[in-house]
Amino acid sequence: MTKPVDPSTLPYRPCVGICLLNAQGLVFVGQRRDTPGAWQMPQGGIDKGETAAEAGLRELMEEIGTDQATILEETAEWLRYDLPPDLVGVAWKGKYRGQKQKWLACRFTGQDGDINLDTEHPEFNAWQWVPLERTVDLIVPFKREIYTQVVAAFRHLVG
Repeated sequence: MTKPVDPSTLPYRPCVGICLLNAQGLVFVGQRRDTPGAWQMPQGGIDKGETAAEAGLRELMEEIGTDQATILEETAEWLRYDLPPDLVGVAWKGKYRGQKQKWLACRFTGQDGDINLDTEHPEFNAWQWVPLERTVDLIVPFKREIYTQVVAAFRHLVG
């Protein structure tokens, strides 16, 4: 049996999240391939030497096949979440206790047909546009507090 990992000994993984808004003020969410029923906004790690903005546009391309977006705002603070105990020591090869995220609000400048989930390393198997407030109910429970903060930060952008 492996020894439990003490989360307090692990750092947070630097990450960017993207609140992608269409012209109607709805937000892109994708259903995770590895967790049916779990819908989330695009997100991913920030590589060394990369800004949150650079990482965000790269992650859009990697996850939804397009980076046709204009950055509107970035959260001033890092938002953090901890992994549930059963994922500590497992997710991200056990290197992190959770993620610290910069969130970007972006305006989608493409057409729905530009979105292509069949990427090199597909993360989503379905997608939809939803009201910003609904994203909190769609995300896995351990990320709900982050999504509540994202909704509060960007609510003014959806009119």
